[in-house]
Amino acid sequence: MPTLAIVGAGPGMGLAIARTFGSRGFDVALIARTKDKLRTLVDQLRQEGITAAAFTADVLDRPSLTAALDAVKARFGGIDVLEYSPAPHSPVPGLTLAAPSEATVDDLQPQIEYVFYGAVAATHAVLPTMREAGAGTLLFTTGGGSVDPLPMLGNVNAAGAALRNWVINLNKELAGSGVHAAHVAINVWIGGGGPEGFPTATPERIAPLYWDLYEHRDRPEAVFNA
Repeated sequence: MPTLAIVGAGPGMGLAIARTFGSRGFDVALIARTKDKLRTLVDQLRQEGITAAAFTADVLDRPSLTAALDAVKARFGGIDVLEYSPAPHSPVPGLTLAAPSEATVDDLQPQIEYVFYGAVAATHAVLPTMREAGAGTLLFTTGGGSVDPLPMLGNVNAAGAALRNWVINLNKELAGSGVHAAHVAINVWIGGGGPEGFPTATPERIAPLYWDLYEHRDRPEAVFNA
């Protein structure tokens, strides 16, 4: 069975992406900070006939992230698709919002560590094996502000844009290797409870986009709009 590893797995997009791939024959590895949350998600997937396992790691602790991905490879025999989309649904020290004119190094650095450097670390953990096999898919998610930034998210968008640039460039480097890298920009509020007037979409509407990128590996980027 091919294996999907989701870094930043949660009950929204992570679960929807897991179901999208799992229902098509993938085993699923869920990686996040909270063991109890992961256990609940694994139980849900198993009840739906999807083979899943949980691995704890913090993307701000890069050795723990590398160790978790190594454990996934040991458990399932490899990783065919990596999806990176951590989202701070609970407060994370240092992850604050700042407009461009107000942003400082102290505001920017934690976002870069979380959004960008974590993705680089995850890639280094899986890419050598993918290159050796001549096959693999690397998918990275940010908000739509990585493409069309919003002033209130000046520091967040800067980190997302750095990741987007790096992913598109990585895909150029990997041309002809059999490994595909792609960036997903989600330009809507996911689920309910968003700001009034802001476009929304359910995770279930968005998740098929990831499968489409996996199947059609000629695109380095996709933007989801309502």
